Amino acid sequence: MTISAVLFDVDGVLLDSAAAHRRVWTSWSRTRGLDPEKVWALTFGRRPEDTVRDAAPHLDPTIERRLLDELLMQEKDSFSPIDGAADLLEALSDSPWAIVTSGDRDFVTERFAAAGLPLPAVQVYGSDVENAKPAPDCFSLAATRLRIAPAACLVVEDAPAGVSAAVAAGCHVIGLTTTHSEVSLGQAHMCAASLAEVRDILTARGMLTSP
Repeated sequence: MTISAVLFDVDGVLLDSAAAHRRVWTSWSRTRGLDPEKVWALTFGRRPEDTVRDAAPHLDPTIERRLLDELLMQEKDSFSPIDGAADLLEALSDSPWAIVTSGDRDFVTERFAAAGLPLPAVQVYGSDVENAKPAPDCFSLAATRLRIAPAACLVVEDAPAGVSAAVAAGCHVIGLTTTHSEVSLGQAHMCAASLAEVRDILTARGMLTSP
C-alpha cells in the first residue's frame, strides 16, 4: 500500500471533544424531551442537523442547529488536543495532509488555534458537501483538492460513520479507538489505539522518517 496523503477526522482524532459534545447533546435532548442516550448514539461523525433529522424528525434541523451551536460556544474552553496530535502533525508538515470533518469551519479554526495545532491547506467541512458522512463525498472532495487518488489516501477516523464514508470513497482507513471499539470500527482496514501507533504505521509505510 502506497500512501501519498493522510486525511484526519477532527473530533476524537485530533481534538478530545467527547465530553463537551456530550454535555451539549444531553442539554439539547432534555430541552426537547428526548432520550439523551439514544440521541448521543446518533451523533458521532455526523453533522448536527443530520442527527436532528434522525432523532427528532418533527423539528426544524436548521433552527436546532443554531441552538446546538449556541450551546457549543459555551464549551469553548473544553477542548484539548489528543495525545500525540501536535507531534504527528509537525512530522507531517512536509507531506500532504488534510482534515475532513462534519464540524463547522469557525469552530474548528478557533479550537485548533487554542490547542496550538496547525491547520492544513486542505480542509473539508460538513458545509462543503451536500451529503455528509457516512456518504463518501467529503473524502472524495479532499482527495480531489489534494490532487491525489483516494486509493493513495490514508484516513484516520474514530467513528463508524466516518469509517464507512472513507471506505466508500476508496481510501484506506485506520480506525482510531478513542471513542469506539475495534468491533464498532470493523470496516476499517486496521485499527490503532493512539496517534503514536498511527505514526508508527505511517513510518512503516514510508510517509514519515523514523523519529
